[in-house]
Amino acid sequence: MNVAVPLTAEGEVDHSWGRAPRVAVAAVDNGQVVGWQEFPVGWDQLHDEGTEGGHHARVARFLRDQQIAVVAAGHMGAPMVEMLERMGISAVLGVTGDARLAAVAAASTR
Repeated sequence: MNVAVPLTAEGEVDHSWGRAPRVAVAAVDNGQVVGWQEFPVGWDQLHDEGTEGGHHARVARFLRDQQIAVVAAGHMGAPMVEMLERMGISAVLGVTGDARLAAVAAASTR
């Protein structure tokens, strides 16, 4: 299962999902991270360029391209949560700490 986590330079969960500069995609199997990729998405800069719908579409494309089942983040706005629900993606919020551990914990919720 693929889990997306907004990522700080230190490998921690970044607070904000929609304004994340980097996102990690963890492939989690049987409670272990078996794959890890980091993407410089630049959503922190792109967030206010164009419309909210355009930004959500950018995020949705990323999630679809990476076959994400769960997003683990500290915070996410209600419209983004609704979009994820429509896509069949679970949002696990209030997440802090080590991003790899957060991905494993989030995968266990699905």
